[in-house]
Amino acid sequence: MLFISTICIILAVALPSVQISSLLFTRITSIILVFSGVLSFNSLYVQSIANGIGIYSGLFQVTFLSQSIETFIYLAGALILVPWAYKSASLNSGQSLNEINNFISPRVSEYSLIILFTTLGASLLVSSSDLVSMYLSIELQSFAVYILATLYRDSEAATNAGLKYFLLGGLSSCFILLGSGLIYAFTGLTNFESIYSLMSVTGGNSTSQGIILGLVIITAGFLFKIAAAPFHNWAVDVYNDVPTMVTTWLTVMPKISIIIFLLEIQSGTGLSIESISLHLPNFSQEVGLFEGTEFNIFKNLLLLSSLLSLIIGTVVGLAQSKIKRLLAYSTISHVGFLLLALAVNTEQSIESLIFYLVQYSLTNINTFFLLLAFGYIIHSSYKVTTTLAEQATPEVDIKYITQLKGQFYSNPLLSLSLAICLFSMAGIPPLMGFFAKQQVLYSATHSGYYFISLVAILVSVISASYYLKIIKVMHFDANQSNDSNNANTVQSGNSQIVVLSNSHSFIIASLTLTILFFILKPSILLNSTHLLALSIFTN
Repeated sequence: MLFISTICIILAVALPSVQISSLLFTRITSIILVFSGVLSFNSLYVQSIANGIGIYSGLFQVTFLSQSIETFIYLAGALILVPWAYKSASLNSGQSLNEINNFISPRVSEYSLIILFTTLGASLLVSSSDLVSMYLSIELQSFAVYILATLYRDSEAATNAGLKYFLLGGLSSCFILLGSGLIYAFTGLTNFESIYSLMSVTGGNSTSQGIILGLVIITAGFLFKIAAAPFHNWAVDVYNDVPTMVTTWLTVMPKISIIIFLLEIQSGTGLSIESISLHLPNFSQEVGLFEGTEFNIFKNLLLLSSLLSLIIGTVVGLAQSKIKRLLAYSTISHVGFLLLALAVNTEQSIESLIFYLVQYSLTNINTFFLLLAFGYIIHSSYKVTTTLAEQATPEVDIKYITQLKGQFYSNPLLSLSLAICLFSMAGIPPLMGFFAKQQVLYSATHSGYYFISLVAILVSVISASYYLKIIKVMHFDANQSNDSNNANTVQSGNSQIVVLSNSHSFIIASLTLTILFFILKPSILLNSTHLLALSIFTN
């Protein structure tokens, strides 16, 4: 469905006789993603999916987990496309609101095409079961995101961020390709299940060691792409300089597909890294350490990256004055929790991983939607004489935390919604984020990871301070010009008004209520994540 839709939109964009607005392309793409999500969800009723179905000569393995996450990716992508449209026009004397129907939308029609390409790459990645399909899927997703980062070609900051993202993303792709080449050189195989079968009979010889080295290099490349420490330096500058709508996509979509792919490598369709351990016989004999033990290099790589992500994402975030840089470090900290749950690799930790990934995505999307709404409202003082293309620049984005000063007095509902999202990110009960962190920490302590669990608890407490800083600026710092920023007020004469679109407002309200009242009906999501984790360990 997604591939056919991509071909159709390519033809529609290429035909010179067909004039379709970029806003219409965006709406069509959102509908396509929703319909694709429905089709993907409907395929879960196929009984053979429970054991996994190999398609395209084993290049892809369709499982219950991959189809469920694919459905979530489609629906999340459809949500992210919504806030592009908002009303912005001049209101003359005697003119009614019904006569105002101007919308800001992406300036390039190819935006929808880029979204479909990156979504297609993400959906293929979660089902990849071969080195070839893995590399092609991650590159399809990555190249589309590189173009997405440079969507505003007139913006020097966005162009600089896109170039930096392209160069460093190419470096991470080189790591993935190098690791794949090493595995193929030692085994002559590309299928994951075949590689695991070979390792089970070769033991700890040079072939096994070469496969381990290749897997570690591949994992490092994927950790680079999800901005996990110590491979995080590129992310903060890129997230800050690209438009907020693109930042929403970068902080959510690549992480979903890559985390789930690493999960399937570790404990998915027959390839369990738990059984791939690095034997150190010579070292044990000479030094007397690790004697009779095995050193799981894959798990320790994830644990080390998790520890660094938790510390760096929290400590460095305390010194940020730009809101998107602060949220970028917050994202790095959340990646630390995800990697901790992934490294533990028990049924309980995988359940907490999937639940944390879902709540992180919903909370992050809602937070950036609110930042977009505040950006539209705060910059509503733009002169009416500016064209829609001029207004659809990254200048409507909020850059500094101080720009939110006193917004509670002019936009109380939006301010309260943002406060709820920030409290959830900080892990304040009884919000959704608290239960996600609690599950991860409980699974880690239950498996004996006491030190890193203690670090995670401490950084959660510390990170609450920079979330509270944003809330303080919004609710307790007075803004002298807040009376001119109220989106619900229409001034007399020839003035500029901003009214959030109904879909934008509805999604903000729905996600906020989900985060706030999750405690009243948690069984739907918790049972779903439990079944997904159970499907992995019962195969």
